[in-house]
Amino acid sequence: MTLEQGLIIGIIELLGTFAFAISGIRHAAAKHFDWFGGYVCGVAVAIGGGTIRDVMLGTTPFWMTNPIYLICTAVALITVVVFGKWMEPLKNAWFVFDTLGLALFTIAGIQKSLAFGQPFWVAIIMGCITGSAGGVIRDVLLNNEPVIFHKEIYAMACVIGGIAYWGLAELGTPAEISAGVSFAVTCLIRFLAVRYHLSLPVLKEK
Repeated sequence: MTLEQGLIIGIIELLGTFAFAISGIRHAAAKHFDWFGGYVCGVAVAIGGGTIRDVMLGTTPFWMTNPIYLICTAVALITVVVFGKWMEPLKNAWFVFDTLGLALFTIAGIQKSLAFGQPFWVAIIMGCITGSAGGVIRDVLLNNEPVIFHKEIYAMACVIGGIAYWGLAELGTPAEISAGVSFAVTCLIRFLAVRYHLSLPVLKEK
């Protein structure tokens, strides 16, 4: 992995960490957790997917090499505590942050996997794990149904965003543009899925 690749992935992971931490902490607030419980939920959702990815790639989990991610989660907690009163009327604020984190971490997962020499199909899977696994961990901690099992498309948004990244990369598009388009596609699919209740066909017992 080059220095430039590492810097880009680090910035994306930091932004994703903040977005996902906000989402996790707001979910914890809805369950009336205390500050420490909120911080734990924020950390779990922010680093969970990336930790699984890094273990599968055989490298040290990203948050163990730099405390900035734990500090970032603390900043997210302070943000919710201080501005929670103004955020409360925004009923879908948690959903927006969750979607941003999903898209950012999907891109980070894809780029890091490619930097480690993995084929694109593996990178797409890693992007999906990075983006969605943290939300699953959060929901288990909060005793909620994991978000990937909701009717609205969630993990599939990661897959489609990853495929968009792959298609552009095959055409020789610069990584920055591919990442931007992948981010937009993932967010758009997630927003449309929730707005219009789009979902995959449901399995039915015969």
